Amino acid sequence: MNKAVLLHTGHSACPHDCPSTCALDVEVLDTSHIGRVRGAKENSYTAGVICAKVARYAERIHHPERLLKPVIRGGAKGEGIWKDASWEAALDLIAERFLRAEAEYGSESIWPYYYAGTMGLVQRDSIHRLRHAKKYSNQFDSICTNLAWSGFFAGTGKLGGVDPREMAKSDCVVIWGTNAAATQVNVMTHAVRARKDRGAKIVAIDIYETATVRQADLGLVLKPGTDGAFACAVMHVLFRDGLADWDYLNSHTDDPKGLEQHLKDRTPEWAAAITGLSVAEIEEFARLVGTTKKTFFRLGYGFARQRNGAVNMHAALCIPAVTGAWKYEGGGGFHSNSGIFRMDKREIEGRAFADPSVRHIDQCKIGAALTGDPAALYGGPPVMAMLVQNTNPANVAPEQRLVKQGMLREDLFMAVHEQFMTDTAKLADVVLPATMFMEHDDIYRGGGQQHIVLGPKLIDGPGETQPNLYVINELAKRLGVDDLPGFDLDARTLIDNMMAASNLPGFDALKEARWLDIQPDFETAHYEKGFSWPDGKFRFKPDWTGGPSPNRPPQSMGLQGPYEALPQWPDYWQAIEVADEKHPFRLATSPAHNFLNSTFSETPTSVVKERRPELLIHPDDAAELGIEDGARVEIGNDRGEVVVHARVQAVTKRAVVISEGIFANSAFERGEGINVLTGADSPAPNGGAAFHDNKVWVRLAADPALISPLVGEKAISAS
Repeated sequence: MNKAVLLHTGHSACPHDCPSTCALDVEVLDTSHIGRVRGAKENSYTAGVICAKVARYAERIHHPERLLKPVIRGGAKGEGIWKDASWEAALDLIAERFLRAEAEYGSESIWPYYYAGTMGLVQRDSIHRLRHAKKYSNQFDSICTNLAWSGFFAGTGKLGGVDPREMAKSDCVVIWGTNAAATQVNVMTHAVRARKDRGAKIVAIDIYETATVRQADLGLVLKPGTDGAFACAVMHVLFRDGLADWDYLNSHTDDPKGLEQHLKDRTPEWAAAITGLSVAEIEEFARLVGTTKKTFFRLGYGFARQRNGAVNMHAALCIPAVTGAWKYEGGGGFHSNSGIFRMDKREIEGRAFADPSVRHIDQCKIGAALTGDPAALYGGPPVMAMLVQNTNPANVAPEQRLVKQGMLREDLFMAVHEQFMTDTAKLADVVLPATMFMEHDDIYRGGGQQHIVLGPKLIDGPGETQPNLYVINELAKRLGVDDLPGFDLDARTLIDNMMAASNLPGFDALKEARWLDIQPDFETAHYEKGFSWPDGKFRFKPDWTGGPSPNRPPQSMGLQGPYEALPQWPDYWQAIEVADEKHPFRLATSPAHNFLNSTFSETPTSVVKERRPELLIHPDDAAELGIEDGARVEIGNDRGEVVVHARVQAVTKRAVVISEGIFANSAFERGEGINVLTGADSPAPNGGAAFHDNKVWVRLAADPALISPLVGEKAISAS
């Protein structure tokens, strides 16, 4: 394939669960093969730069282990015995089992389960049209954004901020809680441009020494879940040293005098004891952002994936309001632009036939729901049948043992539409082969930037692969709802209709233009005329439990977690899993450089580079436990235990351990992945997943003779 002649360059968008949604140039070699993938230079945010894993996408799309035909389980659940089937037979079986479950238990016993394996608005979201048409159980999307969005929205009243391209015009870029060098390379593109062109400082704040921290001019490593304390101490210094912008505070914020008074005892000494940072580090950062008005706060998701994550996000966002950084080009705050797009997806999602009385089930609580927990089922019937698209909950969902226990129920029927035989597909009754993004039409928009990007079909899918939309429309025929609007439409028509309803150009015009830049103007993005609350004020005192909020649970689910205890002001809220005598370590399950959730964990180069599941542990902690570099260690808590290999490095604070990447469960010695250790309880106020908030014990594994081989070595020999 490397010797193939370039046929033409196609254009697309990265479909994966990343805020960047990069615009792509793709080498099309023939009607079914691609070559190299590059970032589009003409796109002002992508700026010609993409991550290495997407650049080598040919490895994934042409992988020899892709699913190519439908299969039906031929043995016990999870046994791995499959029988080939036609699409007609497989879809007929799914419809038959869905109708049987509906007849016996009611329509809410069927749960279509999806998430962000593709971010395409047609292929991802059409599952809702079938859900609403049949009154199947709704899904409360809690696994990714809730904590971060709730915290940001609490201050601004909107999911929108400074144009992220303004990082290049900053004098200081603060990258907080995201390893941008590994997971959002475009952030680094614009930050490094500011350093090169303007001498700007780059600050990285994280819980271990990531690639981003290593590239920063100032790297701050604090303990997980303590960002709120750090932010409060920084603001204490700003008020104490006369670095607060009182003109801005008086015109644009709700109660600056009250905030100043609240922070009187939130000193650097107080925060140092909580965060593990030194007083000098806190003072240095406060002086830097207080004296550098054009400071851009790029706030990520990672530091919000704690049970106090919403409070942490809000506290960090308060800092540019205190300094008045919002007033300046290249200054202010940014987390997500998800609130600016306003795409009209009513037809795609079938909202016209949505029934508000149908229950929602929390996607994070899939384990509890499938094992019959009445609270997780919200008083409704048991889940008896599922269609899973675009996600791999047996691997990525919290409380993994409970998830697998539920999926192994003999009376649960589960159909999975997938590109590979994932951990979830292995537990299914029917597995359908799915296309990848270059093999179907779709449209994308990314929260990390401001473009709507078209992704037209570039090549044919291999074997009998079919897009999500095909499955939804074919099931609608068999389930008797294909006469409802939308089920007879192809992707291009759905895109055209959505864009027309949104007063935006259609498929053909967008294909010519490649993308639309809908960034709001400076005045809007910087909230010059006020923030998006009725009084126009940034809220230091958020209303956590009332009013509008993004992704708030439906009224029938109520507010989530210990919301009554949420602090009135920015603060350190000790709602996290605090280490104790039995569990002396805090574990974060951070992203890997070469994986994206469970995606790319099957791609040969990514597997070789990531090698195997490992645990980053501080040398002093390792020495106390008798753990040497490369040793097998067991980590656990009340949810379970897993075996990994130690990587002894001084990159964290003491008593903090890091496991990077979501490897396939089979990469672990006992066939259970890292999410055995993560919890599914709902953080306040709107739920979410606290993947980086786990108390654990760590010990040398009992039998060092059973050292598992490197996953990378397996991949090399297999290739």
